[in-house]
Amino acid sequence: MTPEERSELIEGLVTALNERSSVNHCLSEDEQRWVKIAIQKEAQSIELRKAIIEKSLTGLIWAAIVGIGYILLEFLSNHGFKL
Repeated sequence: MTPEERSELIEGLVTALNERSSVNHCLSEDEQRWVKIAIQKEAQSIELRKAIIEKSLTGLIWAAIVGIGYILLEFLSNHGFKL
């Protein structure tokens, strides 16, 4: 490749890149609204999943506490302690 061909290639690439970057790739107002709604829906879905997990774990912990308490009461009543 000669230096002239190389400079022409570089100029062509620069011109092509400038033309491509000058093209407006903005979304229309409806598309922007749809994207915002989709993001909001995803955020709500994530929050719902977190709430479900948190409440499930809380329920499991309470069930374990009640179960351990019941086992302890049964153990104590079977070994002669009156409550």
